[in-house]
Amino acid sequence: MKIKSVARFVTAAIAMMGLLHAGHTQTIKVDKDNRTIAVTASDKALTDADLAVVHVGFQVFGPDEQSTYASGSKTSNAIVDALKKAGVPDKSIESESQNLQPNNYHDPKESEMDRAKKQFTLNQSWTVKTKPDDAAKVLHVAVEAGANQSGQIDWQYQDMNALQAKAAANALSKAQVIAQQMAQGLNVKLSGLIYASNQAPESPVRPVPMLAMMKAARDQSVAPLAINPRQIEEAATVYAVFAIE
Repeated sequence: MKIKSVARFVTAAIAMMGLLHAGHTQTIKVDKDNRTIAVTASDKALTDADLAVVHVGFQVFGPDEQSTYASGSKTSNAIVDALKKAGVPDKSIESESQNLQPNNYHDPKESEMDRAKKQFTLNQSWTVKTKPDDAAKVLHVAVEAGANQSGQIDWQYQDMNALQAKAAANALSKAQVIAQQMAQGLNVKLSGLIYASNQAPESPVRPVPMLAMMKAARDQSVAPLAINPRQIEEAATVYAVFAIE
């Protein structure tokens, strides 16, 4: 392939890339003297979670405000005391929400006597930060102490900047491989990277529904749930421009 035709092909490719990436802060000059190849590539990085945020909570009912609050207070303190006895530090237990209000929903199948016992409801929840391997234990301890509205676990990685940097590095390596292949197809030599930008997409949210733990789970013979930590994924997209000879 002649050099002039190569230049025209590369220039056309750069023009198209310029339209696709008009939002980039740096403008790449496109003319006969600008011999470059532009590539956009995406990749990801995976690592094991190093932090588990366990959501625990409870719901109690009562015939009036005072008795409902008293019952809720007893359950609330029992749950926190059990977590502390299990070795969870105070600073790892954070209040999430709490409210006492009239119960506006009743099961149509309930008897009048049952409805009378459920005129008010108290809900309270916490987040408990722990090591991924201890998540099942924390959940088990809380449920046994009365946390009947528990189950959601958020898996996290504490150094997300490092993970994002790894994802960007992987994407840039892929961009270089693609650029090298393009250069070979054009019978030219890739001489080096002259510009690169990184756009980190938002990490996908992986909601886990709250699970209502039944009283049967409080049986001392019941083992903790089998829970395995998730892997944390971070993605990156790079726009790279390489010079050619």
